[in-house]
Order: sequence, then structure tokens, then C-alpha cells
Amino acid sequence: MNGIFQLLEKYLMGPMAKIAAFKSVRAIMAAGIASITFTIVGSFFLVFNVLPQTFSFLQGFFDDTFFRISDLYILVYKATMGLLALYFVIVIGYEYTKIHEQEDDIKVSPLNGALLAVFAFFLCVPELFYADGRIQLFSDANTINGWTIGGSGPDRMGTVGIFTAIIMSLLTVKIYCLCVKRNWVIKMPEAVPEGVARSFTALIPAFAVALVVLIISGTFVALGTDIFKVIAIPFAFVTDIANSWLGLMVIFFLIHALWIVGIHGANIITSFLVPIVLSNLQANANGANIPFAGEFYNSFVFLGGSGGTLGLTLFIAFLARSQQLRILGKASIAPGIFNINEPIIFGLPIVYNPYLAIPFFLSPMVTASMAYWSIKLHLVSPIIAAVPWPSPAGIGAFIGTAGDWRAALLALSCVFVSWLIYLPFVKVYDNKLFREESSTD
Repeated sequence: MNGIFQLLEKYLMGPMAKIAAFKSVRAIMAAGIASITFTIVGSFFLVFNVLPQTFSFLQGFFDDTFFRISDLYILVYKATMGLLALYFVIVIGYEYTKIHEQEDDIKVSPLNGALLAVFAFFLCVPELFYADGRIQLFSDANTINGWTIGGSGPDRMGTVGIFTAIIMSLLTVKIYCLCVKRNWVIKMPEAVPEGVARSFTALIPAFAVALVVLIISGTFVALGTDIFKVIAIPFAFVTDIANSWLGLMVIFFLIHALWIVGIHGANIITSFLVPIVLSNLQANANGANIPFAGEFYNSFVFLGGSGGTLGLTLFIAFLARSQQLRILGKASIAPGIFNINEPIIFGLPIVYNPYLAIPFFLSPMVTASMAYWSIKLHLVSPIIAAVPWPSPAGIGAFIGTAGDWRAALLALSCVFVSWLIYLPFVKVYDNKLFREESSTD
């Protein structure tokens, strides 16, 4: 086991820690975290609107009451999930500029960075085509002057635009920082108010951003495509891999391989997957059946925290022979119910512990498989709404699937299966600690 730990440290922990430290990655992670509030609020109104689909006896009541104003309150969902790319572009532009300002000592304004990123993103949204020697705005039944309207508003400003928002935000901030670093800016006297000076400082970078984006966009249009379609190709490939069962197994292996050597694997790996699970969430809300969506992790896999340790926590709290395990277990029950298990991971410990490493890897892979195939085979409804990640076992799955009791039962089954996987290993570890405690008495 020591050899395995050393291999994980050398070939996984080091490279992943370096990737997580990249300025661009940290900005994207910040955008994913910032979007949580809006996805949860928007999803609440969506779940409320589809309750009669699950509880049919409510249909008549809703028709006579809430559905009379549903076009009003469902705007909350459309203004969150329907405009999610816009939230991403604002946060990434702001955070990426702020990181450069603080760490590279460049006199840039995070506010300007955010606004320039939004500017660049909107330059890409309208659909264009090349015909008869001219670049023209595309129009048809759903597209007016290049702007395609979907069920939640402008189509490209929703989850389908997240990847373009990421690329354009990073590109824009790089251009902005380069202009400021090379002094390609208009400098105003110190007596000029800060807001006015900031606007003029961003003037030349704004022209540079417009020029670069228009050249890129125009080139793609001349070739019969556009930025959205080009960016979608590699990200669609990544999304397809992540949505497969094998891809999920790799994801959960990487998360727990990092945890086992003391790195917060969930924060690092899931941050890269936020655009994918949010896009899948939107697709499920529109009728798709994608297992890996929304809070799939915390609804079915991370029950009790990474590694699915809720059953383990309850066992050591009430059935362990070792005094130290019982004390630790009882102290960890409350946070464990809300999917927080750092006390278990570092206190048991699971990190660098050869007795518990195998079930720590095995449990989430088994429970993820259970949930994946249950949804894939239509035994359980897919997740259509975002829920707070600390939602207790069963509750998060029930709400996220808009009230499917089978999802709640599946989540509780995952807790039981996870406990069974940990049981033989934790018994050996418990007996070892008990013997050590007895020998010191």
C-alpha cells in the first residue's frame, strides 16, 4: 500500500495540484461556485412547476391556482438556468482579472475585465453565415437577426453557451492584461475621477478585443461554421466521455485517489465538471434522461461525504469496539448527515490508511454505478433540478428528481450498500485499535 500511495503522490497529486493552481482554472472554479446560488433558486421554481407531474392529485388545484401565473414565476428559472453562460462570463472575467491584478502586479480593473468579457461573449452570440460574397445574419422561424430563441430565452446564453463563455472570458482578460502591461492604454491625469479614468483605460483594450474576436468569428463564418460550433466539438467529446459509465468510474477514481493522499479531490475534479452537469441538468429539464446531471454526486454517491461514509460513521459511532472510533463517530454524525466528512477522512483517518483505502475507492464506484444504471434504464427519474449539496440522504435525490420516491429509496440503498462495503475493512481496523487500547490499559 505504501508503494501505491507513493505512485499516487508522484503521478496524480503533483500534476492535479499544479493544474488546480492555474489562474484560469481558479477563475473557472470561482464561476462554478458563484453559479450555485442561482441554479438552486431557479431549480426551486422549476420543481414547484412540475410537482403535478409527480403528484397527479395536485393537477386540478395547480390548474386553478398557481398555473394561472406560472409564466410569471417561471421567469426565475429562465433568468438563472436560461442565462447561465452570462453568469459564467461575468464571474470568470472578474475573477481572472483580479487574480492577474493581485499576483502579477498589473494595474487592471476586475470590473473592466468582467465588462470586456461580456462584450466579447455577446459578439459571438448572433449566428452568421457566408453567402453570395457577404457575411449575413442568419434568420428562420426560431432565429431573428441571428438571435435564436429557445424555451428559456436566447438559446446561446443558456447552458449551451457556457464553454464559449469560458473561452471568450479567458481570451478577453489575456488581451486586456497584455494591453495594460505594454502600456497600450489611454492614461488620464490624476485629477480625473477614478470611474472616468477606468473607462478610458479600457478603451484601447476594448478595441483590441473587438478586433480579435471579429477576426476569429469572421474566419470561422467564412469557413461555414462559427465560434460556438467550433468550441462545441472538443467539449462535446469530453461531455460524452463524462456521461458514460466508464467515464464516471474514472471521475470517481480520480476524486478519491486525490483524497487518499490528502488533497480535496471533490473540489478539484468536480470544478472541471460543473459546465457539463449544469448542461445536462438543463437537458433533463427539457425531457432528456442523462444520469450525470446536477448534484448526482451528493444525491447518490457522496452520502456522508466523499467516499460515501455515512454508513461507516454510524457503524463506528454505535458498534465500534475501539473507544477512539466511537468518540470520533459520534462527533461526526451531525456533519456526516449533511455530507461533510473531513473529521472522518482526517480523523479516522482514511488518508494514507491501508485498512480503509480499498473501500474508500470501491464504495463510490459501486454506488455511482447503481445510480447511473437506475436512471439510464428509466428505473429512477433523472435529476432535473439543482439542490444544496449538503442535503441529507434521500432528501436531495427526492427534490432533485422533482419528487420521485424511487430516487429517495435508491439513495438510502446506496447508503446501505456503502456500509456493507466498508464493514469487513473497518472491523479489521477497529479490532486493531481495540487491541492497541487494551494493551495500554
